[in-house]
Amino acid sequence: MADEIDLYDDRGNVLAKGVPLEAVSPLRNPAIRKIVSLTVRSGAIDLAGLDKKLKTGAIAGKGMIIRGVGRDIDVLGNASEIAKQVEDMLRVEPDDDTKVELIAGGKRMLTQVPTARILSDYSVGQTAAMGALTHAIIDVCNVSMWDAPYVHAAVWGMYPEDPDTKDGAVKMLVDLPIKNEGPGFVLRNIPVNHLAATVRKRALQGAALTMILEEAAQFEMGNCMGPHERGHLLDLAYEGLNANNLVHDLIKENGKTGTLADVVYSLVERAKEDGVIKPLKKLSSGFVVYDADDMQLWNAYACAGMLAAVCVNCASMRAGQPVPSNIMYACELMEQETGLPGPDFGMCQGTSVSSSFFSHSIYGGGGPGVFYGNHIVTRHAKGQFIPCFCAAMCIDADTMYFTPARTSALYGEVLGAIPEFAEPMKAVAEGAKEIM
Repeated sequence: MADEIDLYDDRGNVLAKGVPLEAVSPLRNPAIRKIVSLTVRSGAIDLAGLDKKLKTGAIAGKGMIIRGVGRDIDVLGNASEIAKQVEDMLRVEPDDDTKVELIAGGKRMLTQVPTARILSDYSVGQTAAMGALTHAIIDVCNVSMWDAPYVHAAVWGMYPEDPDTKDGAVKMLVDLPIKNEGPGFVLRNIPVNHLAATVRKRALQGAALTMILEEAAQFEMGNCMGPHERGHLLDLAYEGLNANNLVHDLIKENGKTGTLADVVYSLVERAKEDGVIKPLKKLSSGFVVYDADDMQLWNAYACAGMLAAVCVNCASMRAGQPVPSNIMYACELMEQETGLPGPDFGMCQGTSVSSSFFSHSIYGGGGPGVFYGNHIVTRHAKGQFIPCFCAAMCIDADTMYFTPARTSALYGEVLGAIPEFAEPMKAVAEGAKEIM
């Protein structure tokens, strides 16, 4: 791949110039590899919530309060010693990448299981942390053999009766293997709100983190073989990493008075100026049909335009709800304006129809924030779609019922403290510099 790109942040500041396209590949970029590693190794624990569970008997999740079994086990008062024991149990080698850190005055805990523990299944990021936490509480708080099962239940939730540990104490971005739609879906199975909360609701950073994970999943799904690899890397660079400042320029140019259509018009003009598209023929009606010598590069421009259009339109009403229709009409207008295929060669437009139906029509039970790339109506587009949903929920001024603060506050508080999660655009640029 001969392509070179300049990487910019979400404020239009240059981060790295002349970056070879391969340097932003999930297979090569050390920051992306670290982001993926942290995603499957990091857990967020609400120690205050766990303490309350044990004291009230609400140890098995929603609606599962066992009255009269509350135990006065002082988790918060012993948080420091519990954290130390958890770290000691998780660590494999003296200088490995284990990390256990207390946050929010000891009310929250971040766990990072060492890479050495992940032998074949990423679930150990959760199970090892829960196992260590259970033993640490029992040991540090002097829990008797009769009360130890209550600690286990509070930490593990309904497991093993229910393989889903959603009621457990350790929360991860990724979900359990049984919830993945198929091979390679691990990194696509993260609700949009979790990612929006993790980047503290910054739209382009949220889109970047989401697309890094979505495109890393495309490599794991086998969709980036041969000539398709370059296309996916171009999409990641231009839409997710603001290559050549394209997304930022389109938003800035149209942010004050522009409409969704204005963003599309600006995109087409930019593509013409950069030589990405050129007139093919003029019809008798006066309509000009365009052509692209490099269809993959045009697709990357189209994806960047789609994200910019979503940002401008959602920000104008400070709401995330219109994101499916924004995607739909941005794709439609690009096709109408150029005669060329829209983002992901039509898949984004098709996916927008089904996701709009599920969030607005007969279903209407979720909203954009609870969708993810693993969802049956959003999994069809290959990496370019869900970043727009995350950007929309970052922009949303809490107009939705399911807001990031409501569904994902713990993720933002704990995982948002990880530099690579908080500033993914900067991290990837620095990673690219290391291997250039």
